[in-house]
Amino acid sequence: MYRSHTCGELRIADTGKQVTLSGWVQRVRNLGGMSFIDIRDRYGVTQVVVDDASSQDVKDISAQLGREYVIQVSGVVVERASKNSKISTGDIEVRAEAIKILNPSITPPFTIEDETDGGDELRMKYRYLDLRRNPVKNALLLRHRMAQEVRRYLDGEGFIEVETPFLIKSTPEGARDFVVPSRMHPGEFYALPQSPQTFKQLLMVAGFDKYFQIVKCFRDEDLRADRQPEFTQIDCEMSFVERDDVLQTFEGLVKHLFAKVKGIEFKEQFMRMPYSEAMEKYGSDKPDLRFGMEFVELNALVKGKGFGVFDNAEYVGAICVPGCAGYTRKQLDELTDFVKRPQVGASGLVYIRYAEDGIKSTIDKFYTPDDLLAIAKKMAAKPGDLILILSGAKKKTLTALCELRLEMGNRLGLRSKDVFAPLWVVDFPLLEWDEEAQRYFAMHHPFTSPKPEDIPLFKTDPGKIRANAYDLVINGVEIGGGSIRIFDRELQQTMFDALGFTKEEADKQFGFLLNAFQYGAPPHGGIAFGFDRLCSLFGGADSIRDYIAFPKNNAGRDVMIDTPSTISQQQLDELSIQVRKK
Repeated sequence: MYRSHTCGELRIADTGKQVTLSGWVQRVRNLGGMSFIDIRDRYGVTQVVVDDASSQDVKDISAQLGREYVIQVSGVVVERASKNSKISTGDIEVRAEAIKILNPSITPPFTIEDETDGGDELRMKYRYLDLRRNPVKNALLLRHRMAQEVRRYLDGEGFIEVETPFLIKSTPEGARDFVVPSRMHPGEFYALPQSPQTFKQLLMVAGFDKYFQIVKCFRDEDLRADRQPEFTQIDCEMSFVERDDVLQTFEGLVKHLFAKVKGIEFKEQFMRMPYSEAMEKYGSDKPDLRFGMEFVELNALVKGKGFGVFDNAEYVGAICVPGCAGYTRKQLDELTDFVKRPQVGASGLVYIRYAEDGIKSTIDKFYTPDDLLAIAKKMAAKPGDLILILSGAKKKTLTALCELRLEMGNRLGLRSKDVFAPLWVVDFPLLEWDEEAQRYFAMHHPFTSPKPEDIPLFKTDPGKIRANAYDLVINGVEIGGGSIRIFDRELQQTMFDALGFTKEEADKQFGFLLNAFQYGAPPHGGIAFGFDRLCSLFGGADSIRDYIAFPKNNAGRDVMIDTPSTISQQQLDELSIQVRKK
């Protein structure tokens, strides 16, 4: 056999045992008449010693070893004279009696160490080497553990796992589809699923009242740190439920994961916040609640004082930054430059220092000390605090204030990755108006149910309809989202009408679902969690890449296998595809 033990298994109690290990050479240290070899597998590292007592054959082979050679070592476990508390096998070493090179290795393009010298693109090109490093290996082990706990919890709640198709029908709503040409049906295409949405609803019609799937999904959209063209969802649906039933069940799932994987217990129910409140207080539908600094509107206090910037603004809002009244002019200028960045979009920044020796501001010319104190009181500021004010069009200013708030949270160290602040954001708008297309689009998807009391607004003011929808947000990241679904054919048609679909278009795209609703569709609702995001959150990372075995880069390319790539003319002809030459 290649090994009797793994490289992370041996302990002081194994002293005197005859063992065989197999793995990769992490490093070799030659110290004259003695050499040490660190041998590594996915379980850990064990030190192997070659000394004067070793045979000449063992010495000769050890002298040939290089990094990442695959070797087999047989020998006796002995206690280490110089112990290493940083590794689990640090109390012992194996005195080599035989070494066999199973496969040599050329020098790797970067060091296979926790702190490597390889950049992102290089490591992605040689991802199979990057996966040998502890941080990436541990990320995938965390992902595995979380997947097992998801299945354990949902199975205990009576859910069944059902696979749904990957080759489906393209739909016009949402992000762009990846399409797959059909050879057998020239000119026709499948689409890869952005989610199993319609299929899980059909499973509810079929009577499978609790469904889940850890499933790969695909979206042809611009990428960033928390997006990939292919990603994984924990996709779930339930029948005979209302919103609170869904929230209670899946809040239970998240609490289970925190308890089992992170050792963190959440005793209280997660906060629930309406979308409108989240936007007014934080300028975002995914607020980070690890710290305060809620927005305060100042229109009534600051307008009519002759300061045109405020007088002419639709909205004047501010945040109170605790303990920062002592910020230097340089620091305040940095903040002004920050809010003027195109990504933030503010035209300028007004500040008020509420210092121990008085209150001062950049707008002293227009506002008396009493005026400034009234603003400080409205902000619930204390001596030593700094008030930062932005103004302009309301939607744009709320967005800029959100960025400023997050920036101050970062500067003050208030966004610790070891602190978790979950909440449910509820009551989203059902529809959002697109000026360019001159029509409404579904804010979530066309199957989201409106709140029952808002259904009459379809005839009078569709933009004010609230969706019976919900997102789970943790630390400013949307982890999951879902809704109670429309299960009535007539209401579904009303929704399609509001989205500007003709009856013919609705039938062509979703006729199979509408027809199914005629055969006794139960009330149902569900949710989907971004599994990659959830794993990166638990792992304390900003990017989801290291929690995916073989990710794409920011351009959507797999630089390891060099794809997307061209295909042969023969394949194109078989698919009846003509490629336009650049």
